[in-house]
Formats: sequence, C-alpha cells, structure tokens
Amino acid sequence: MTSSDDRINYLDHAATTPMRNEVVEKMLPYFTQKFGNPSSLYSMAGEARYALDEAREQIAHVLNSRENEIVFTGSGSESNNTAIKGLAFTREPGKGHIVTTSIEHHAVIHPVEQLEKMGYDATYIGVDNTGRVDPEEFASAVRPDTFLASVMLVNNEIGTIQAVRHIADLTRESGMSCGADVLFHTDAVQAAGKISLDVNELGVDMMSLSGHKIYGPKGVGVLFVRRGVVLEPLISGGGQERDRRSGTENVPLVVGFGEALTLSESERLSTRLRMQRLSDRLVKGIIEKLPEAIIDGERSSHVPEIINVSFQGVEGESILLGLDFKGIAASSGSACSSASVEPSHVLLALGQEPSLAVGSVRFSLGRQTTDEDITDVLKALPLVLKQLRAFPSST
Repeated sequence: MTSSDDRINYLDHAATTPMRNEVVEKMLPYFTQKFGNPSSLYSMAGEARYALDEAREQIAHVLNSRENEIVFTGSGSESNNTAIKGLAFTREPGKGHIVTTSIEHHAVIHPVEQLEKMGYDATYIGVDNTGRVDPEEFASAVRPDTFLASVMLVNNEIGTIQAVRHIADLTRESGMSCGADVLFHTDAVQAAGKISLDVNELGVDMMSLSGHKIYGPKGVGVLFVRRGVVLEPLISGGGQERDRRSGTENVPLVVGFGEALTLSESERLSTRLRMQRLSDRLVKGIIEKLPEAIIDGERSSHVPEIINVSFQGVEGESILLGLDFKGIAASSGSACSSASVEPSHVLLALGQEPSLAVGSVRFSLGRQTTDEDITDVLKALPLVLKQLRAFPSST
C-alpha cells in the first residue's frame, strides 16, 4: 500500500535497480530479430555471436582485463558459487582450506559452508565495529593448504569498502611464506558503479558481478577469471564460455549487462558528489530527528549509496511496513534473506546485540534518488517509529 499520490519513493537500490531505457533498447532486437544461437554457423547466429563479443569487450574494458577472462553466468550468486566451488572441485575431494570473512553475502558464506560439510576447512575472519577487516589478521589465517581467499569489495548491508588490494597482497605474501598457492576472489556485486573495478589495481584473481544491481537485467552475472586459473565447471554440457559454463548464452541479457556496466562506469565519477550529498543529508537528518538511531559502520570507509540504521525496541520488518504504507521502499538486512526474522549476521559481526540488530533498516540510494525522496523519509521515519513504539506488541 502506498501514500495517496501513489508515488513510490524507491530507496532499495542495493536490492535491485530499474533497467535503464538505453539498456532495454539495446536488448530488444535480440529477443525478436537477432535471436540466433551464437554457437550456430549461419548469419543470424553470427549477429548473436558478435553481440556476445561486443558485450565481453565492454566488460573487459571496465575491468581492465582480457576479453577471454570474462565468463557469463546466470547471476552474481552463480558467479560466487562458480569461483568458490569451481576452484575447490579441482582439488582432491575434501582437501584444502578457505579464508573468508564473517560479513560476506550468503552467496559466499553458504557455498563455503557446503564445502565444509564435504570435508574442506574454512576460517571466517571477523571485523571491527565499522565492518572493516584487519588485513594482517586475515593474512595470518593462511595455512600451507589454503587455496582460496574471498573478501567482498563493498558490503551489501552496510556499504563498507574493504582494502582488497592490501588484503590480497598480504595474503599472497603469507601464502608464499608457507608454501600455499592462494587465489583471491572478491564479490564486487555492490561495488559496480560506485568504485573502480580495475582487477589489476585490486590484485584479484576472480571477481563476481551482477546485472540487476547496475540498472541492467536480472538473470545475468559475470565472473572474471584471470588467465591461468582453472575451474571445474558447475554446469556441464555444450562447452560454452570456453568450457567454464555450459548452456546457450542468454544474448539479450548479456547485451544488457554490457551496456549497463558501460553506462554505470561512465557516470561513476560524475554522480559521486551528488550521492555523497544526498547520503550526508539523510544521515544528518536521521541523527537530528532520531538521536537514539545507530548509524551502522563508519561513513568515511563506506560507499555513500548504502545507509544502514538500527533502532532499539522495534523490529525492522515493522518499520518497513510502516514506511511502505507511506510510499517508501527500503529493506531490512539483506534482500535475499528479508523473509527471515533472524538478526543480520553482518550487524552481529559488528558486535551489535541481537535486540538492536533486528531493528535495522537499510536505505540504498540510486541515480533517480532526489532531495524530495530524502525529505519524505525524514518526515515519515519519525512518525512510523512513534506509532510502533505506542504499541508494546511491536517490540
């Protein structure tokens, strides 16, 4: 249900984004006119194959990688699974060690947990109260049998930016000192369009991306795999994507991904100041109007687009319903687990008490966010909290 003017104030861009008109227009011909299978030999297939190559080139340009290092997948989650399981399955079953963090997306944590059930070992490094990983602590967890390290570039719930290059350098040094050949993966799904994705500057061997977080289509992801890295494909069949992900490529979605990433990167620097200004205004307004609010994480080491706020004595789900009634769309914790009433594992890792963590709300700004949107939130949020606190059953 929304407010009387039916205008949706969408502040959940970290969950998904609307497709840009330019992206839709670029995709449309490949649904109806240029629908050939890129693996076939006739001319229509050649058009589809050219479109795949063009999208691969666009993405490689943004990542500063080789075109043959780009693998198309069905989602960011699939990209994470392919990187983690695909590398593990090249080893002797159940042998080896993975180092990751306690605040990764579930698309990293759950595959690692699955591997643990199969006999692999894993270490989950904690974070400080701002959500930052200590690079030296992370690197010190490397053992002779460590084969993979995974650290997300930008956290999806609180927006923390990790020092991935520094962590990767120390991790490799630690690996060399104990005879471990450690590959480094980063989940960069929330980083695209916000910070640089240059894989050489970041020093990563694998990187996961998703189309629908950057105003592109749902159902398509990318995994950067540095040349020389061998993965066991999770999907076998026709040998597409250089035998790294079988199945006929979804040409329209791939075309949309390439266009969306190109546009997001081209506008990244020009939109940074506007995002920072809107974010600062929202945070300042929440603190002034609701002094009991806890702004999760240290703002100086976060992307401005993601603001997570916690409130004592109310549940985040109830806040969201109240905001939705007023035409404001936000989220509580990760969108992929919003049906759960469990406190966010990210906020618990920051040291929050469960009673506070369950009262969190995430506002995530995007290219269409306006000052009017921020004004609406600052008007509605105090009213929603006042109403909820008037009823003991809401706690």
